[in-house]
Amino acid sequence: MKKVITYGTFDLLHYGHINLLRRAKSLGDYLIVGLSTDEFNNKEKNKECYFDYENRKLLLDAVRYVDLVVPEENWEQKISDIQKYNIDVFVIGDDWKGKFDYLKDFGIEVVYLSRTKEISTSKIKNDLNSRC
Repeated sequence: MKKVITYGTFDLLHYGHINLLRRAKSLGDYLIVGLSTDEFNNKEKNKECYFDYENRKLLLDAVRYVDLVVPEENWEQKISDIQKYNIDVFVIGDDWKGKFDYLKDFGIEVVYLSRTKEISTSKIKNDLNSRC
């Protein structure tokens, strides 16, 4: 079984997220999503989410492409997750291009997928704020 992992915040789940998850799943048989915790988002990513971790996890659990959701608590856990879950492919959006190439040293494929250009969580938040 070929296992794939990706990471993200997945706040305000939208069709760009679904496109990423669908394409990630197509690279293997089993897709694991490392979902950034609220604490990690606040302290390390300087992001404030609309939905808390449990609700974002609930949404991801309902997506047919996702087989398992695990908490992402720090930047360094990617290596331990790769080893723990016997990962074959690491997938992330191409806005991170080159940043995770070091993971190839652990014998896995690293794939940067193009983003769905016309949509993002930031765009949704900005659009909603401009309507107020």
